Amino acid sequence: MAITVTIDLGYELNVKANYASVFAVLSDVPKSASFFPKVNQLVDLGNGAYRWEMEKIGLAQINLQTIYASRYVSDQAKGTVVWTPIPDEGNALVSGSWKIVDKKKSTHITFQSKGELTLPLPGLMKMVVAPVVESEFEKMVEQYLDNLTQHFGGEV
Repeated sequence: MAITVTIDLGYELNVKANYASVFAVLSDVPKSASFFPKVNQLVDLGNGAYRWEMEKIGLAQINLQTIYASRYVSDQAKGTVVWTPIPDEGNALVSGSWKIVDKKKSTHITFQSKGELTLPLPGLMKMVVAPVVESEFEKMVEQYLDNLTQHFGGEV
């Protein structure tokens, strides 16, 4: 038995750093990942693909660990970094994108991510586990964006 938890997040922010600096960090997956909390290991699979192995989180007697892989494609001219899930790598499928726009005196960043996490739990656990997993993931993404914002000199 397994349950699937779907998470869909989107954020927008304006940072003080210039476009080139922002794009350089967000298009460099290991550099960008260094700002994400609770990453146990980031594995380079080659050809723009990375496997993310997150730290285990505990819920009462249950320990959960998210592992997934995505392929990243960056386009500096378009100001995009897009990631698509690689099936059969771990227990989640994660896709998303960065959209980076030069505003001359600041840089506008749009972050979108969607994840489907499959957990080896009975269906009855979904009501209890899904909100906790969603909340935990949302907190990690918000911390990630806060860490990046600080790196980029703060919000405008």
